[in-house]
Amino acid sequence: MSPPPGACSADRERQLLDVAAAEFGARGYAHASMDRIAEEAGVTKPLLYNYFGSKDGLAVACVDHAGARLVEAVAAAQTGPALGRVTQTLTAIFRILEGSRFDWAVLYDATLRPGTEPWERARKHRRALARLRADGVREVVPAGDRLDADLATHLWFSGVSAAVAWWLDHPRESADAMERRLSRIAAALVEALAEEAL
Repeated sequence: MSPPPGACSADRERQLLDVAAAEFGARGYAHASMDRIAEEAGVTKPLLYNYFGSKDGLAVACVDHAGARLVEAVAAAQTGPALGRVTQTLTAIFRILEGSRFDWAVLYDATLRPGTEPWERARKHRRALARLRADGVREVVPAGDRLDADLATHLWFSGVSAAVAWWLDHPRESADAMERRLSRIAAALVEALAEEAL
């Protein structure tokens, strides 16, 4: 649940969500500490509970914030030629994560307990991203082989997740630097595949 109206300003809520997302993203919901979040945010733990109601309430707010931004960014990148959308989508993901690098980990947190509200909310946003992913893959992979499309969808998701994880391990890399790096790698792979086909 989000903070009650008037409980805290939008700027204050964003600051609390940024701190909480870093904690949930780095440690997972199961190991995240409300004490650490309160201390890092410079508030008391009772005040944190007053704003969000519970650890679940804070996790839901973080998941909804991360999920809505990622879904909107990826959806907006789905324009133009199919292959161009690969780069556009990656660029959109890294640009939206640049200010909140742990949002991906918050959304795909494996420690969320199935059936809980944070898990249900995360699943809703993940499903929206999965639909966009599947639609994009269908335009690139030749129609006719459902298993090819399914494998391509899994490879795409695994590749994006690996790139985001690598980025978290290299915090000095900007979104622009990641875009250039991935473009170079993609171009090299396309060239290698083209030479192999000759």
